[in-house]
Amino acid sequence: MSLQTLSDPRLEALQGWLASLSTIPLLPHSLRPASADASFRRYFRVDVSGSTSLIAMDAPPPQENVAPFIRIAEIFGNTGVCVPKIVAQDVERGFLLLSDLGNTTFLQHLNADTAPSLYLGAIDALIKIQSHSQPDVLPEYDRATLLRELMLFPDWYIGKHLGVVLNPSQNETLQKVFDTLLANNLAQAQVFVHRDYHSRNLMVLDPANSRNAVDPGILDFQDALYGPITYDLVSMLRDAYIEWDEELVLDWAIKYWERARKAGLPVAPDIDTFYRDFEFMGMQRHLKVLGIFARLYYRDGKDAYLNDMPLVMRYVRKAAGRYKALQPLVRLLDVLEDNAPQVGYTF
Repeated sequence: MSLQTLSDPRLEALQGWLASLSTIPLLPHSLRPASADASFRRYFRVDVSGSTSLIAMDAPPPQENVAPFIRIAEIFGNTGVCVPKIVAQDVERGFLLLSDLGNTTFLQHLNADTAPSLYLGAIDALIKIQSHSQPDVLPEYDRATLLRELMLFPDWYIGKHLGVVLNPSQNETLQKVFDTLLANNLAQAQVFVHRDYHSRNLMVLDPANSRNAVDPGILDFQDALYGPITYDLVSMLRDAYIEWDEELVLDWAIKYWERARKAGLPVAPDIDTFYRDFEFMGMQRHLKVLGIFARLYYRDGKDAYLNDMPLVMRYVRKAAGRYKALQPLVRLLDVLEDNAPQVGYTF
């Protein structure tokens, strides 16, 4: 179905806004979907007369606010990494016109041959961002925020997806695991954290448009915070959308650790401690993601994310099984999944 056949007041308003930008030779009727988003945001590609294309973002208030995107685009852009440039903006109505970083995500391009160079480029870009970190610039990724994210797991994954109500003993077990994770997460050095630094938000750039052939284009950074140093690395290497052998993940994690130390970043002084930090941070993120994926289905009707749950759960079980303090979570999951209702699911 073409855009013109849809009844969509927001789209009509966006087209009107684009047509009003008289200093930019846009072709508003070339507007077409560029990508979807797990939020309320939508992205469209629009051609420029005599040039290439730009990206129009539709972020409807009050559900979305483009101000953080504008601010963090400047902060991250000043570190030397490649983020979209803001060409025009209407903050009140939630419209942005951005430079186009192309349509090839890491996820579309990753394979055994391309992964090493792409990931090392993304590691170098991450270190650039982290090296420019300062406190009191971005909101703090504090205990309350980390715990609120963890609670998505019992609320949405256990409660809605498994259909199980925790008894007091099970709830106590889960909370002890949460306390262990949070103690580790909050003890880590703090840096700028993208929060979704993974294969769907990293773009393979046209070499003609990048300073370095392996520089990634970086998207979806508007929720950035100041938090644990391992968060973005684990987002990338323990990606919900693509899985790599443990040996490769360890190798890339070591390469990050070596480069981060050389850059003067405050990573743990030995690789064993660093990798434990990496895994504990990953557990917090994986449990959050399971809750988010369940919420996207049960609340928002987005069923595609159900297909990604098994990989994330494998990450949880493998990592938890390696650490004595986290092993009670594996035993709890065994009980919960065995007790979950076996009827009523159609996906």
